[in-house]
Amino acid sequence: MSFIKDHIERATLDRRNFLFASAAGLGGLAAGGMFGPGMARAALTDPTIAWSYRNRTNPYWNEIVSGGEAFVQSLGMPADAMTHLINEGSSEKSLADVKALLAKTGGNLALAIDTNDAPNCRPVVEAVAAAGGYVSTIWNKTDDLHPRDFGDNYVSHMTWSDLKPAEETARILLEAMGGKGGVVHLGGIASNNPAIERLQGLRNALVDYPDVELLAAEPADWDTQKANQVMSAFLTRFGDEITGVHCANDTIAYGVLEALRAEGIEDMPIVSYDGNPQAVQLVAEKKILATVFTNPYWGGGISAALAYYAATGAFKPSEEPDEHREFYGPSILVTPEDAAEFKATYLDSAPDYDWTDFWGPTNGGITY
Repeated sequence: MSFIKDHIERATLDRRNFLFASAAGLGGLAAGGMFGPGMARAALTDPTIAWSYRNRTNPYWNEIVSGGEAFVQSLGMPADAMTHLINEGSSEKSLADVKALLAKTGGNLALAIDTNDAPNCRPVVEAVAAAGGYVSTIWNKTDDLHPRDFGDNYVSHMTWSDLKPAEETARILLEAMGGKGGVVHLGGIASNNPAIERLQGLRNALVDYPDVELLAAEPADWDTQKANQVMSAFLTRFGDEITGVHCANDTIAYGVLEALRAEGIEDMPIVSYDGNPQAVQLVAEKKILATVFTNPYWGGGISAALAYYAATGAFKPSEEPDEHREFYGPSILVTPEDAAEFKATYLDSAPDYDWTDFWGPTNGGITY
């Protein structure tokens, strides 16, 4: 790791020297050899850095993108130097946007992306690799798709092992329900890996609570408005049979809370996922019993960093072990007892991360 870090630090210094020379009107001298051929070559081949994601109105994705921007700033560039590809939940748009940017950049691209659903990951990766670009993915891919099968171009995949944390939140919920009654689950996009795992986490916990019935589980597409509609329909359908709600993420929980308030229900046990600032505050107020923080700020920054440093040749992904190419990101369970301390540590100000410490906070290689 020290070799990688030393190489990265030298490349970053070279790039900053070149930018300084360009600003002073010395760009031609730099290209002509003032800083040496390696420095000019690094500057001339510097890749476009891009993040492809759902939208920035979602607090989770805003944190992801903010982390990406922080990494870009660590290179001495303004935050807006990062290209944004916003797919609004469309896999087709996600792929089309990536292909368009590859054509525009001639493949000189360092891309971080959530491909929106697992099947879309393969065509995205294949397009980037064919163009000679570099890509790091998060959350969604099929189990038969591996970075090692694409040499250096498919740099890494990071996901989070949601089964255990989702089961932990479910057990907190089921205990708050007194171990009996009816629970409903509102999920993400049905084909998303995290949506599948978070529902399975609830099912795993239910095995030990035979007096709790899973009344229904329906997708809410990670969306507050959709969750509000689904929860309103659940209340019409099941009424007082519902005694607890398991939400696949925080933005779903916000829609659930709105639907409950509309019916005058203020004390329904609810758990969620993602650890967004608003949700953490609701946990502190005991309006949500628990959420799970996956450190999206770090995830957004490190995914962009991995793609960029692979693209610039600072390290060769193909020389790394599998656990450095497919790995689990960090997760922290947040409850009312520790919400204030958690908020002070992670949310009140962004931690100062070392963007060359690629695998420090991770939770090991992905198991299939």
